[in-house]
Amino acid sequence: MNTERLQEILNRFSQLRIVILGDFFLDRYLEIDPQLNEISIETGKTAYQVVGKRPQPGAAGTVCNNLSDLGAGQMIAVTVIGDDGEGYELRNALEARRVDISQIIVSPGRFTPTYTKPMLQLPDGEEELERQDIKNRDILAESLETELIDHLEKVAPSADAVIIADQVQERNCGILTDRVRDFLADFAPRCSNTVFFADSRERIGEFKNVIIKPNRFEAVCAAQLSHEGECPTPLAIESAHTIRKQTGRAVFLTLDKEGICPVTEKGETIVPCPPVTGPIDIVGAGDSVTAGIVSSLASGATPPEAAVIGNLVASITIRQLGTTGTATPKQILEAWSANESLYSE
Repeated sequence: MNTERLQEILNRFSQLRIVILGDFFLDRYLEIDPQLNEISIETGKTAYQVVGKRPQPGAAGTVCNNLSDLGAGQMIAVTVIGDDGEGYELRNALEARRVDISQIIVSPGRFTPTYTKPMLQLPDGEEELERQDIKNRDILAESLETELIDHLEKVAPSADAVIIADQVQERNCGILTDRVRDFLADFAPRCSNTVFFADSRERIGEFKNVIIKPNRFEAVCAAQLSHEGECPTPLAIESAHTIRKQTGRAVFLTLDKEGICPVTEKGETIVPCPPVTGPIDIVGAGDSVTAGIVSSLASGATPPEAAVIGNLVASITIRQLGTTGTATPKQILEAWSANESLYSE
């Protein structure tokens, strides 16, 4: 990789059409001024006073935030949310980031998943208080599964990439149900010109015929290797090779501070991450890596090149404290300039 090649890949981002299929959450940040705290007459407890609100897309929406700032040409959200105030805020926030919301299914029987994050405003920064979560605890209805599949069949064949963001831990309570995942295993090979890329907190080893991005622990669990305790890098890479054979596609193994290891049928390459100093915030870093890797692959990058860009994106986003960060092509080029010797051929 050199500067000219990096610029060539970044220039193609504006031409991309990317579908984001996944669990979209609303991240509702509430800014609290502790100097205005009141004591509730009824309960005697502290009544925190909100002086500002920052609603933004979370989970699969965090991927969209990153794609938007990377300059992706068109983003299409495919998901199910509730017919509620949180859903209204989420749709507005997505549209503000240029996301096409026409394929979002609004269901009166569902919640819009929401992370409410009270942020105490302090002289030296922010402190997050106990989070409040709204999630769906019921299994997704079969009729909604069918509608989701119909929407995906309509938009995916003409897309450069489909990002699959499986956020919900409870099986079949999010939108990536067993049925939807089985459909993807059959559907992805039929869209030969589209990059399918999945990230999943709980079920990364159950995806087939799509590129996956596990961390070292997820890879070992997915490979079903008998192991306890830490997951050293050699074991994680061995596991990635095992699940690559199961999925039939490349694996992007994330190795925290060591970087990203693309594993293909040709072997593996550990791509180091740039050194980062000072305070960091890793919330949403995985989603920013996903956006960088997928945009690069869809723009013709090789797996190692995509891993370089994913690493550069992460080195930018983790420096943004108290929010799920994003990166722009300009920032990527600046990060590359500072770390060119790490990646130059």
